[in-house]
Amino acid sequence: MKRIPALLVLLFLVICGFKAVNEKNFSVPDMWPEPKYDFSKNPLTLEKMELGRALFYDPILSRDSTISCNSCHSQYTVFAHVDHTLSHGIDNKIGTRNAPALMNLAWQNNFMWDGAINHLDMQPLAPISNKDEMDSRIDSVVLKLQRSKIYPALFLKAFGDRIITGEHTLKAISQFMLTIVSSNSRYDSVMRKQKVFTEQEENGYRLFKKECSSCHAEPLFTNYQFENNGLPVDTMLNDFGRMKITHHAKDSLKFKVPSLRNIEFSYPYMHDGRFKHLSDVLKHYTEGIERSKTLSPQLQTPVIFSSNEKVDLTAFLLTLTDKEFLFNPDYAYPRKLFLNSAPR
Repeated sequence: MKRIPALLVLLFLVICGFKAVNEKNFSVPDMWPEPKYDFSKNPLTLEKMELGRALFYDPILSRDSTISCNSCHSQYTVFAHVDHTLSHGIDNKIGTRNAPALMNLAWQNNFMWDGAINHLDMQPLAPISNKDEMDSRIDSVVLKLQRSKIYPALFLKAFGDRIITGEHTLKAISQFMLTIVSSNSRYDSVMRKQKVFTEQEENGYRLFKKECSSCHAEPLFTNYQFENNGLPVDTMLNDFGRMKITHHAKDSLKFKVPSLRNIEFSYPYMHDGRFKHLSDVLKHYTEGIERSKTLSPQLQTPVIFSSNEKVDLTAFLLTLTDKEFLFNPDYAYPRKLFLNSAPR
């Protein structure tokens, strides 16, 4: 079959809008809401997604070429990290927050724990410029990409031009991140009537809908809002969350509600990674909530779970694990691309 020229694919995508996104790498799962991301301004193509995947795994983005996006966002841990509570950057620097899991980003309007970034195309600028993470600048990154062995040709295939720009670099990275979709867990199979919950999972599901679903709404298992879930302030970090961005007292101690999808593998939990186990999280909600003026209304009434109910709830949460997502080769390190590339 003759290959369709990339420019014709781009034209087709622009004309048809979001519904024309590359079906191999992105499609809206059944019963899910429409994405928030405007695909008409950055139409998906295989070439741009593959370029973005290369950039995501390449430490060339950091000042000293030692830290990549993947350094803190590993596929096998839901594009998060599990070996330390706070993110680590160049020169062994330690950040102030836990690296959040990356998935289903097309359905989000705000990014980072405090919502500091309001567009996915701009999100990579935050770690690139953060002195404790990549400590670089987008113009410096562009210069290194222009001098590299592989990237001018990849940008030509993706954007029709060997001239590398910051805008195209950021859009390519966001294209790859858009394809990181998790929608094929055991829970999803049950919703599609392909499987059924065990009695224990069904009990846990009922408890979840009663006590947890107002913040962790199906099917994305988050409302993507900012909530104060009663965590005591870490006196070493003194992180007051969303208030840092808005400067409004009403946002004190509010952080973005994370998705519970693949929660089995996204530990440690909370914005500062203070809890390593799901049992620690459940203990917090039943015994550790600290009252304050901005505490979420849902938590004003104490949550009470028996030991058996905690086991049942955990059983349900484990049905949100999507192993196809965790081991999808389309998300993996592009080994063949980098195998024969010279040092950059």
